[in-house]
Amino acid sequence: MNKLVAYFSTSGSTARLAQTLAAAADAALFEIRPAVPYERRDLNWMDKKSRSTVEMQDPSCRPALADAAAPVAEADLIFLGFPIWWYREPSIIDSFLDAYDFTGKTVVPFFTSGGSQLGEGQGRIEKLAKGAKVLPGKRFTARSSEKELTDWVASLRLED
Repeated sequence: MNKLVAYFSTSGSTARLAQTLAAAADAALFEIRPAVPYERRDLNWMDKKSRSTVEMQDPSCRPALADAAAPVAEADLIFLGFPIWWYREPSIIDSFLDAYDFTGKTVVPFFTSGGSQLGEGQGRIEKLAKGAKVLPGKRFTARSSEKELTDWVASLRLED
């Protein structure tokens, strides 16, 4: 089974988790990057005019991707990682899901958050990953251990 860990990270927390997961799951690693990188001021959730706030208030927003070279076509299983923004996946994840064909693939969301859950994001990902089997997402802290991730991957029974 070919596995891919595709992730988006702005602070580095999700990136560290994705790298650990890729090692634990013996998966390829791909960073989902926006064409226009987010700056610190773009991420100020208390500013109603910040880029991230404006994007998250528009469910149809699809920020441009920096590249469309993710090895999705070669993967059977895609772990999709991101931080929680406004109780769902960031809009750049929606752009990623719209950019590729997920037919016949299994998508497993994982996300970082200090305490927020995925909320409406699970259903959104299920709709956007057309043709894929989407498993329930799981929240991790940025400091989750490789053992914790290996145990989680094993619990999914994906190789059965």
